[in-house]
Amino acid sequence: MAHVVLESSLAAAGLADRVQVSSAGTAGWHVGKPMDARAAATLADAGHDPTRHRAQQYDAGWTSSYDLVLVMDDSNLADVGGRSERVAKFRDFDPIGTGDDVPDPYYGGDEGFTEVLEMVARTSETIVERCRRVLR
Repeated sequence: MAHVVLESSLAAAGLADRVQVSSAGTAGWHVGKPMDARAAATLADAGHDPTRHRAQQYDAGWTSSYDLVLVMDDSNLADVGGRSERVAKFRDFDPIGTGDDVPDPYYGGDEGFTEVLEMVARTSETIVERCRRVLR
């Protein structure tokens, strides 16, 4: 969800040609598969296109290849080797609840996906603003 929303937000801000977004899980459970149907429906209901997204697994080389690696929770943070100048938590940029985990709605109901979408949308706007400042 975060990938789709952040990419859409960057495109709307005219930054799609200057900022690349990739996403991956730290485990390979769903590699090659589309996102959870509930996540896709939540995104589609909000006007986003979830159909192009396919799961991939995080590669340790990304930490040196990308300017910034954002993780969703403390478990992911540990999986990628902890905080560094290139690794942070997604919600470190959230204007509400800064530094908290993005909850995994997978085992809950549809309302969890809506909550995550709201969280991701507001955080993505902050990330886009940060990108604008850095790229000036």
